[in-house]
Amino acid sequence: MALVNLRAVTSWVGIARLFAILLACIAFSLVASTGVYGGPYGTWCMFSWCFCFAVTLLIVLLELFELYPQLPLSWDDFTSAFSMLAALMIFTSSVVFPSVFIGSPCSSSICMRQAAATAISCLCFLAYALEVGLTRAKPGDISSFLSTVPGLLKVFEAYVACLIFSLLDAYDSAPGLQWCVAVYAVCFVITLLIIIFTIGRCLSYIPCPLEKVLVAYNALAMLMYLTAVIIWPFYSFSNRSRPSNCGANCSWNKHLGVTFLTIFNFLAYLVDLVYSTKMVFIRTRS
Repeated sequence: MALVNLRAVTSWVGIARLFAILLACIAFSLVASTGVYGGPYGTWCMFSWCFCFAVTLLIVLLELFELYPQLPLSWDDFTSAFSMLAALMIFTSSVVFPSVFIGSPCSSSICMRQAAATAISCLCFLAYALEVGLTRAKPGDISSFLSTVPGLLKVFEAYVACLIFSLLDAYDSAPGLQWCVAVYAVCFVITLLIIIFTIGRCLSYIPCPLEKVLVAYNALAMLMYLTAVIIWPFYSFSNRSRPSNCGANCSWNKHLGVTFLTIFNFLAYLVDLVYSTKMVFIRTRS
């Protein structure tokens, strides 16, 4: 007989997940009813809403029938990482979709539904952000690494790196740009492996002081991103002004987007380093 855990839908976290499921479903249903979501940006937004809806529904069902203990993974780390990822994906969709598909003036029925979908998507982001806040580990609690601030930053860093990869264009013209791409790729792979090994409960098998290794990696990644913060805009915009007919797919605009995302990730690794150092060395001394 299957056990039913009603706290999966009656706790504050469960309620936030139910709202996220409902709002994501409404968002992609409204957009699907318009039939206007072609191209890479529309496809990404539809994928984000559908993916977050499906995985969140699966999480609720697994917790409702208490099936998650049978999975060979750290459930708290998985749910914390996914809620952070979902919040980032929905936030991106809430920004990208209206900027690409909603024009001015917005008077047609299709535009009205697109605007409603955007508003619903923003509410969906708030639901996932609330879940992240509710499941975030309390200060001093490191039982679930990905629910701590450094763990959540790992998800943020990997996601921003994916956004950078999506904007990379014409980077093989200078060695400096190639170095920056190498920085993005190396840091992304290592950060992703940390997330996967944490969820898969594999970090305990590493024969070294893992916490100090993570601090060292954060310091190295921060320094590597610092070089990219300087080198990428220098080689991208030196003696090169913005073209007058620069559209959404313009190389200049993409390089500008990569510049800002590089700064965001540099700041993320800096904060990650500060929190990790505080958790490891200050806690060790106390």
